[in-house]
Amino acid sequence: MTVAVVERWVETPLRSFVQDAQVTLALLLTPSGQVLGQHGFNRAMDVMAACALAAAIHASSAELGKLLEGKPFAGLHHAGATRQIFLAPAETRRGTLLCLTVFDEATSIGIVQLYFDELRERLAAGAPGARTPPQGVLADTFEQDLNRNLTLLFRR
Repeated sequence: MTVAVVERWVETPLRSFVQDAQVTLALLLTPSGQVLGQHGFNRAMDVMAACALAAAIHASSAELGKLLEGKPFAGLHHAGATRQIFLAPAETRRGTLLCLTVFDEATSIGIVQLYFDELRERLAAGAPGARTPPQGVLADTFEQDLNRNLTLLFRR
């Protein structure tokens, strides 16, 4: 089982989650779409697309939750014919992280949620101190950081 990470502190919690929950794909990312770790993706382009979509879905569903219930939705689950997705936030000293998970009939949403709660606890306990956020929406070095992180994730 290969788990590729950009930041070492997420490796063990993500690896345990993937193994315990028996998911086929997993992404750990920031709400702005920057990847911290992944499992199951073979192409950098797929990771970038999934991160962008997960960040957009999270932002949209959070706003819908605020409109409907006065607070952001805590997570999202969608069941397809053969695969399901689960997207939920985890709070850490580094801020909110998102976990996007794709799974099939080898596991269930209940199992994924159970082990996601463990992942959330491990990330909260293992996160280093907060970094100073960039001044703009994206850091000036965003493109360089993205390319460096994708290289780290997919080096062979």
